[in-house]
Amino acid sequence: MNYYLVLFLIVMGYMTAWFAVSLIVKRNDIADVAWGIGFVLLAWTSYFLSKNTHWSHILVNSLVTIWGLRLSYHIFNRNRKKPEDYRYAEWRKQWGRLFYIKSFLQVFVLQGILLFLISIPVTILNKSGAQNVPTFAFVGAAIWTIGFIFESVGDDQLSKFIKNPDNGGKVLNTGLWKYSRHPNYFGEVTQWWGIWIISVCITNNWFTIVGPSLITFLILKVSGIPLLEEKMATQPEYGEYASKTSMFIPWFPKS
Repeated sequence: MNYYLVLFLIVMGYMTAWFAVSLIVKRNDIADVAWGIGFVLLAWTSYFLSKNTHWSHILVNSLVTIWGLRLSYHIFNRNRKKPEDYRYAEWRKQWGRLFYIKSFLQVFVLQGILLFLISIPVTILNKSGAQNVPTFAFVGAAIWTIGFIFESVGDDQLSKFIKNPDNGGKVLNTGLWKYSRHPNYFGEVTQWWGIWIISVCITNNWFTIVGPSLITFLILKVSGIPLLEEKMATQPEYGEYASKTSMFIPWFPKS
């Protein structure tokens, strides 16, 4: 069977299993926990299916694993002992009798398709019989590292800020959040562009740009920053913070 078809079917089976779990625990935001782990599953499954064992494949798969497991653990730890995420809770109200079919298609199947497409730099690289690694590919690894620092440190700073009861109603404007309103999202996007640089340098396949382009579009225009900006606009201090602070790419705040 075709390599990519097998991978797609595995992703669909994986997301279907998580849909079943969501019905048991009665919360669709578990899909966010499944998201990062799914990339790890797809990376290593494509590695073993391709039977290519070049060290560059192991490097990229390891970067995906570090990113995916950290993200899933962070989301799980953030959501446990809390009600279902407000976005999914709102959909639960809106969908009514169509809740189950819309949950399956709009949450789990859709995320599976996006996961598959974003992973294209990884699955194409794993299928390639890499022999030589251009020096510029290591620039990609350095860019990934910068992104990982921004995402992990940004998430940690935000978690500590939220846990402090004295910060109720306040806006985080220190640390990385002084230079970007969404440093964690900047880090996530940066990591995928780093992975893409490694992949395209080795495979010379420019179709791999689909992966980082898609996740950049989703975060900047669809389900990432737009939803958070809309939610945070209700905070009294956020308008002033937003007027001084870069939305995405870190930069010095305006005076």
